[in-house]
Amino acid sequence: MNLAAIFGASGVTLGAFGAHLLKKTLEERNTLASWKTAVQYQLIHSVALLTLSLVRSNQPELKITQTLWTTGIVLFSGSLYGLSLGGPRILGPVTPIGGLFLIAGWLSLFRYNPSNKTQ
Repeated sequence: MNLAAIFGASGVTLGAFGAHLLKKTLEERNTLASWKTAVQYQLIHSVALLTLSLVRSNQPELKITQTLWTTGIVLFSGSLYGLSLGGPRILGPVTPIGGLFLIAGWLSLFRYNPSNKTQ
C-alpha cells in the first residue's frame, strides 16, 4: 500500500507540475503529450497497486505482479519524464522496456487463479 501511496501522490504532483510550472517548457519541447502519458500510466498503475495490496494481504504469490508493475512505472513513466525534460537519448529504449514490465504484470494476473488454491 505504501508504494501505491507514493506513486499516487507523486503522479498527482508531477501532473500538476506538468500542467502549470513546466507547461511552457514541455510545450516548447513538444513533449507535453508524453508527460501526460507518463502521468496517466503512473496513476492507473498506482490504483492497480493499491487494489493488489488489498487483495494481496493474504495472497503472497501476487508479489511478482507488484514487482513487475513497480518496475514498469519507474522505467516507463520515469523515462518519459526524463525525455520530456531533455534527458539523455538512452532513455528512449527504456520506455518500451518499462511498458513490457507493465504488460507482464497484467499477464501475471492471468496466471493467478485463486480458485485453484485449497482453503
